[in-house]
Amino acid sequence: MKKSITGLMAILAVVFFATTVNAQSKDQAAVKTVVQNYFGALNASDVNKVASYFITDGVLLAPGAPTATGTDQLKGTFKYVFDNFTYILAVAIADVTVEGDYAFVASTSNGSFVIKSSNQKIEDDFRETFILKRVNGQWKIARYMYNKSK
Repeated sequence: MKKSITGLMAILAVVFFATTVNAQSKDQAAVKTVVQNYFGALNASDVNKVASYFITDGVLLAPGAPTATGTDQLKGTFKYVFDNFTYILAVAIADVTVEGDYAFVASTSNGSFVIKSSNQKIEDDFRETFILKRVNGQWKIARYMYNKSK
């Protein structure tokens, strides 16, 4: 009887661990998709799509620019950016950590942007930190900060 209980407990532990790992993998994949889709919207210069990846009080911390907080400020910031620049960036996600309803992403991106007024193309690369929050079952960007890697 004792061996049966011990065996049953071992099986339950393995099932619990496998279920937890599977849920973690699904969350990590969903988080990666949000970040990749964000870059797709950025490259498409789509203000509304970019803003849709943020929570309603999301924050953008961009170098040399005022902090943008909330949907209206995010849309205003990205409208200014897209009115003046076109981006062609590829993202590489280095790490995704999920802790409950929060996820942390470290990534790098490289490519170019074009200054529309002069049609000047500039090669550049960045490193990023994203903090995402699960809201109503969906992952959204809560905080986003980036800087140049050089």
